[in-house]
Amino acid sequence: MKKLTILAILLVGFVQAAFSQESKGSDLPQWIKNFKVSGYGMLQYQYEDAEGADHNEFNLRLLRFIVDGKIGDVDWRAQVQGTNAKGPGEPTVQLVDLYAEWVKHKEFRLKVGQFKRAFTFENPTHPITQGWYSYAMVVNNLSGFGDRAGEKSSGGRDIGIQVQGDVLPNSAGRPLLHYQVGVYNGEGINRKDKDHRKDVIGGLWVMPVKGLRIGAFGWTGSHGGMTALVTDPINASTTTQVDIGSVGLNRYCLSAEWDKDEYTFRTEYIHSQGWGVAPGQAGKGGTLIDYSNGDKADGWYVFGIVPVIKSKLHAKARYQTYRQAKDWDSSKTMYEVGLNYFFSKNMQLNFEYGLVNNRSLAKHNHNFLDLEFDFRF
Repeated sequence: MKKLTILAILLVGFVQAAFSQESKGSDLPQWIKNFKVSGYGMLQYQYEDAEGADHNEFNLRLLRFIVDGKIGDVDWRAQVQGTNAKGPGEPTVQLVDLYAEWVKHKEFRLKVGQFKRAFTFENPTHPITQGWYSYAMVVNNLSGFGDRAGEKSSGGRDIGIQVQGDVLPNSAGRPLLHYQVGVYNGEGINRKDKDHRKDVIGGLWVMPVKGLRIGAFGWTGSHGGMTALVTDPINASTTTQVDIGSVGLNRYCLSAEWDKDEYTFRTEYIHSQGWGVAPGQAGKGGTLIDYSNGDKADGWYVFGIVPVIKSKLHAKARYQTYRQAKDWDSSKTMYEVGLNYFFSKNMQLNFEYGLVNNRSLAKHNHNFLDLEFDFRF
């Protein structure tokens, strides 16, 4: 953690020094002039009155420092994150992005390093422009955030290589088709491949009119180092945790989105086949398989964000469901409404109320409130 913090400070200091020299008229190389430093912070208050799991707290949701650059036809990015990922009072600082992408041709771009997986429309959206207190539950659980499969919370990222491009331009030059295919370790950020078997993820979408995307994604891979509890055949009260190696993972996603003139509507359905981990281990690098929930899960969401006052005030509504065992007894559903107020393009205040129906709780229904202040620099 200390090393990453020092690295972020050094990067910012180096860039400031470089631009200071530039202001004095020094003839700097173009790659130095292409440096861009940015970042953002997200401060949060939440209230939830779920029986036995109620909370009422302020939270430092996220802080990120970003350095972007360009060397010839190659774009690159380094991004460091500070967050209460482990919970309030347990901050985590880590490298989340480090990649380079060859961008000479829009029809074929090549990216290598650590970056967002090529899965779902929602995963690669910016946490602020995404517009809600969090990504949809199904995206969080089945796209590498706090993943059902036990993978350490990785913000939808992994280490690998990806090709993507926009093809089939219409008469106005606007592409009608986008493709992307990536090969990844399958372990999330800052982690080596445990079983030396790679995840392959791909996506394809059409853009028949400006603002509209309709697409599908597929994901096949595995998780290594998984364990299971085995009951002693003689003494049923005795169990042993044994290594069972790799567990397969197969997922698909169907997506549609309209995003134009400050109107955003999006819906996605995700299906997953592959064992999940024991309760409390999801998103923490857990390895103990939970057979009680079966090997299938799914979920969906649909939302709309519309301008009430252009560039100033947006209203929003979202319906979402996640089913941990692909049945209604394991489902959690949220009905949400809210407002996003923009002080400026770099500062906003978000509010939302949600009615939650969680079938895993004795009292299914409860209330949820979230207030968030976000800023960019």
